[in-house]
Amino acid sequence: MGKYLFTSESVTEGHPDKVCDQISDAILDSILEQDPNGRVACETFCTTGQINAMGEISTFCYVDIPKIVRGVLKEIGYDSPEQGFDGNTCAVNTSIDEQSSDIALGVNQSKETKSGSKTEEDLYGAGDQGMMFGYASDETPELMPMPISLAHKLAKQLAKVRKSCDLPYLRPDGKTQVTVEYEDSIPKRIDTIIVSAQHQPDVDMDILSRDIIEKVIKPIIPKNMMDTDTKIHINPTGRFVVGGPQGDTGLTGRKIIVDTYGGYARHGGGAFSGKDPTKVDRSATYAARYVAKNIVAAGLAKKCEIQIAYGIGIAHPVSVMVDTFGTGKYSDSEIANAVHKLFDLRPAAIIKNLDLRKPIYQSLASYGHMGREDLNAAWEKTDMVDKLKDILN
Repeated sequence: MGKYLFTSESVTEGHPDKVCDQISDAILDSILEQDPNGRVACETFCTTGQINAMGEISTFCYVDIPKIVRGVLKEIGYDSPEQGFDGNTCAVNTSIDEQSSDIALGVNQSKETKSGSKTEEDLYGAGDQGMMFGYASDETPELMPMPISLAHKLAKQLAKVRKSCDLPYLRPDGKTQVTVEYEDSIPKRIDTIIVSAQHQPDVDMDILSRDIIEKVIKPIIPKNMMDTDTKIHINPTGRFVVGGPQGDTGLTGRKIIVDTYGGYARHGGGAFSGKDPTKVDRSATYAARYVAKNIVAAGLAKKCEIQIAYGIGIAHPVSVMVDTFGTGKYSDSEIANAVHKLFDLRPAAIIKNLDLRKPIYQSLASYGHMGREDLNAAWEKTDMVDKLKDILN
């Protein structure tokens, strides 16, 4: 492909959309702590001075949603009027109903079970139709595309220096963006870095710019990837005081590209946060990442994308596709046959094999769901490498 540029962005936990993702997943976690089989589809939106939690939840337990909401806000750093949003005093509105009985018909008992199957893996049908994608690349140690990997690390570092008070004038909202120059599909250099950091109104922009370069960018970006032509933009508008829910309405599920591969791979369109693992938007996307990562970790391809498609109420996927973009040591059809033999992609099997009924989701709601080796995410394991090699050899 010669030379080309590719850009990905990330956002901090104080971004209004990410505030909503974290609240939705905190509610899910609180229910799973008491009722691992609870059915949750919880969405949140926020705006100036208020949080609204909505959705469909079926569970035997009680959770104090306003208390959960306020706890998340204060943990992020929205704990005083000076921050532009105060979790102690904001309005919290809830509108919760139970899961649709029509959806429950297909989830609680799959088409295969209704036809006589007695296996545990056939128990649940997919909670919806749709297609999910997983991706892996050998560009980084965690087998993620480099642009999104670096953008996430910059965003995490931005939050770290704020919370540690290394840069005490920062506020919770922030965005990062990294443009990588590729040559023949190999990352060669960083072309552009953008960091937008919310700050107190009395901060000198020259000081902020210098501090961000020294304490956020330099500790994260590899020196050998930067050169004299690398462009760095810090708060390009010149001012970022009003942010978070005060500056923009937030909504659960509006950062699906940040949550996955930064646009480097395709996306089925379904969001993750606030959904229990019977929803294949979440569980099957994790499974697709698990399959793709094991294929690349096994050295079977330099990059790999997996698509899995489901029909509502049906346990078995209606299709599974493997695309190694011409980098595979075996044909895509041969690798796909190995996937069919080794990976059980029925929802009940995914939930069991990846242990998805645990309250693990709030911590995933910021800085990406993929590549999260720092959280020991089960879909980041590479425990199928030897089996893949054996079956293909």
